[in-house]
Amino acid sequence: MAIGLKVYPELCHGCGNCVIACPVNSARSPEIAGGKGPTDDVEIIMIVEDGEINLKNPDLCGKCGTCVESCPVDAITLEDL
Repeated sequence: MAIGLKVYPELCHGCGNCVIACPVNSARSPEIAGGKGPTDDVEIIMIVEDGEINLKNPDLCGKCGTCVESCPVDAITLEDL
């Protein structure tokens, strides 16, 4: 069985740690690698919008778990799909 990202927006408090910690996001956006939000239409895995985490391109995820480890409120998990 495959695993994938599952987000719980109701738990998210919008810190953005996951967006910055994600190595795929950082590799695709120099703004994210620098600790800011993306300023262009680069394809990234996740983003915080209106204070909640949203998956944009979960198919890009390498399932490293860095975002899960960086989330202080357990709003992201890797689960069986």
